[in-house]
Amino acid sequence: MRVAIAGAGLAGLSCAKYLSDAGHTPIVLEARDVLGGKVAAWQDEEGDWYETGLHIFFGAYRNMRRLFAELGIEDRLQWKSHSMIFNCRDKPGTYSRFDFPDIPAPLNGVAAILGNNDMLTWPEKISFGLGLVPAMLRGQGYVEACDRYSWTEWLRLHNIPERVNDEVFIAMAKALNFIDPDEISSTVVLTALNRFLQESDGSKMAFLDGNPPQRLCQPIVDHITARGGTVELEAPLRQIELADDGRVSGFRIGGIKGQPGRTVTADAYVSALPVDPLKLLLPEAWKQLPYFEKLEGLNGVPVINIHLWFDRKLTEIDHLLFSRSPLLSVYADMSNTCREYEDPDRSMLELVFAPAKDWIGRSDDAIVAATLEELERLFPQHFGGDNPAQLRKAIVVKTPLSVYKTVPGCQALRPDQTSPIPNFFLAGDYTMQRYLASMEGAVLSGRLCAEAIAAALDGGALLTTPRTEGATIPVAADATGLAPV
Repeated sequence: MRVAIAGAGLAGLSCAKYLSDAGHTPIVLEARDVLGGKVAAWQDEEGDWYETGLHIFFGAYRNMRRLFAELGIEDRLQWKSHSMIFNCRDKPGTYSRFDFPDIPAPLNGVAAILGNNDMLTWPEKISFGLGLVPAMLRGQGYVEACDRYSWTEWLRLHNIPERVNDEVFIAMAKALNFIDPDEISSTVVLTALNRFLQESDGSKMAFLDGNPPQRLCQPIVDHITARGGTVELEAPLRQIELADDGRVSGFRIGGIKGQPGRTVTADAYVSALPVDPLKLLLPEAWKQLPYFEKLEGLNGVPVINIHLWFDRKLTEIDHLLFSRSPLLSVYADMSNTCREYEDPDRSMLELVFAPAKDWIGRSDDAIVAATLEELERLFPQHFGGDNPAQLRKAIVVKTPLSVYKTVPGCQALRPDQTSPIPNFFLAGDYTMQRYLASMEGAVLSGRLCAEAIAAALDGGALLTTPRTEGATIPVAADATGLAPV
């Protein structure tokens, strides 16, 4: 069975990977000249890499980790110490840590919280811990029901002091969805906390050992093409063509760089595009269908990723850092955390500017200047005195519409991977799956989409195997020797 997939981000590549494992032939069509979608990266004229975002892999990313294992590239994840590190706002240049001991969950998370006395008082820790009990005991149903509240509203409902928000969750909300606690759905934060607290390594973090297109996406492409599939760059979807019976008859691909336009035909079709461009491509006949109509409530959030190269080392910390800055979310010294970007003498900081809605239209120079002002506070020892650190180079990457903005009420708007059009399916982290807008969500959505396609078009003849979400995935019983995924 031929399956045309628009989009070579993690959702589209994951879908194609699992379809190829099941013996089908995916044709992945990517508009840009680079793999990865929201994990895309590029090289500048000096050979330095700059990325769409600061990409962190968590222990709780079970589907992502399984994908790495299936591709044989687990060694490309550089795991860091099991800690969460925050800048101290009242003591510039210092850090506060939550260190998770090597004991079972949730005891390790409780120990990490109780062991930190810099940010929360004992009464605050106790009230916050009691507030989390329903989420841990009542499970995902309770977590989903909390989508009616923002995180700030949820804290107030549980009589948790505002200072808990100020000290911890402003930084965490911006890291999870690039917005503040007043906007983010409590379901997002509770989902993350549940995974972090109920899995012993759930909050442990890893960095990829190099740029995502080569070190993560290319192995998926190699896996797909080795099994007869194809992945085409510079092949933008311009129109979803329909047959008389309402089914999709083809993907109209635009011709660029002198190439003619063409129509790709297949047995099934997948949009693995972000939700915003998908809405622009929906055929008029579909827009009044409730399944597609509710997509209007899902909108991408603006994100700015900043890369700053300095003439010296600013930090030796080999980890993600929560800045607790009003302008910045998380950051890392990539010269320490990423093998390919390693530099023993000079720092390259990669920082996420969030919330970005008031800055996305401003000049790169203005964004860099504001970031440097924040860095003077975070690293006073390097920017004061007679010999301050010098900026060698800066690159700003703006994404006006990134992952969908997870405000309260969005859970009800997220579509299943199976659309009402019999041969049209969706993949993407905005589609309904348990892990929300993230790399894990994208990979899981692709896997669920591949399963939905096989179930719909293969008559439901699946080989059932255990998997993270407790469902099934088809596996082709052929001569490849592939084990069930």
